[in-house]
Amino acid sequence: MNSKPSTPSTSTTPSSAVKAPSALDTYRQVIAVTGRLLPVVSFFGRLPVAVIQFGSVLLVTRTSGSLATGGTVACALALGQVAMGPFVGRLADRHGQRPVVLAFALLNSAAIAAYTLGALYGLPTLLLVALGILAGATVPGVGPLARARGVALVRREGADERVVNAVLSLESTMDELSFVLGPAFIGIASVVAHPAYAFGAAALLVALCGAGFALHPTATAAPRTAADARPRARGDRARMPRQVHLVRVGLVLLGVLLGGCGAGITALTQELGHEDQAGLVYAAMGVMSAVVGLSMAAVPERLALPVRWRVATGAAALLSLPLTVTHTMPLLYAAVTVFGALFAPNLITGFGLTERAVPRERLAEGMTVAASAFVGGQAVTLAVAGRLAQAHGPAVAFAVGSAAAALAFVVALRVRPLQAL
Repeated sequence: MNSKPSTPSTSTTPSSAVKAPSALDTYRQVIAVTGRLLPVVSFFGRLPVAVIQFGSVLLVTRTSGSLATGGTVACALALGQVAMGPFVGRLADRHGQRPVVLAFALLNSAAIAAYTLGALYGLPTLLLVALGILAGATVPGVGPLARARGVALVRREGADERVVNAVLSLESTMDELSFVLGPAFIGIASVVAHPAYAFGAAALLVALCGAGFALHPTATAAPRTAADARPRARGDRARMPRQVHLVRVGLVLLGVLLGGCGAGITALTQELGHEDQAGLVYAAMGVMSAVVGLSMAAVPERLALPVRWRVATGAAALLSLPLTVTHTMPLLYAAVTVFGALFAPNLITGFGLTERAVPRERLAEGMTVAASAFVGGQAVTLAVAGRLAQAHGPAVAFAVGSAAAALAFVVALRVRPLQAL
């Protein structure tokens, strides 16, 4: 019978009876597509990046006795990653993730080992800079490539935007967790023995788990550019929309924000006589960011990505201000924990805007460039803000980060809805 019921009941309309899937259900959908092993190997494959990025400042500062030298070498390492990251993504788009990640994972393992030995033997700054560039340039890009692979997997299954957003949330949460465990690992190694032990573990981990990520059966999921469709000249490639470049500017500024906070945390803990806690303070910020990142899958689709970014960048600008007047360890832990709640939403939204707009055949490249934009902003700021903090105090480094957050909010105001190409 198709007649209307005269009274309301639970069977009146399917739309009212069926509840929207919860965030947990959405994550289950993602794991059902990717498998349980892939998130594990991708997480441990990206963990070494967090160890060497944050740990470079502590390692070189410990061996050279200069925070400015530590910041300079850490900047060189990150800039090496920034320069080569897009190239790694482009190679993955053309030749597939498996051979590219496998080769770079093994190279990166050797480069990290050489960099660590160089720091321990007290090589001159220029040689350390060169080794840092090499260690950064050979990073296999597991994080951004895992994003590209996960998105390709769920889109291949016909998933909606909610599931795609869950992939990005999960990946950003794993990034945050890696940047929790990485600094914590460095911090523990510094307290117990020496940060070089953490670098040795990172070299081993990138070789084993980077190879595991490369050899996983899903490595062929991300679409490759067909040989006959590859551009013969630079101008033949599918163009990136102007708005994508605007998002990248915003990600650079968010990197400046994180770099300023990192330099400020290192300088303030050193000033207070608790330099060994720098990694733990950084980890406290990352824990809150990871928790909030997981909850992002529950954000309704009707809240458009540009609106989310405006809210996230504006809140980050406001919540970063208390850091500039923080002068004790308890206040520092409290301030960074509250502030950390805004980082994952910013990164997830920035990568979401990127994924929505880049051409499908340039997805890996688009994700690696977005990641490089963020890392690049962080790298330059670590060097500059590290020197400012050493000369004028940690408040100046925190102020640099706050100013960058305000500029990121201005950029977010100009971002419009992006359509997938």
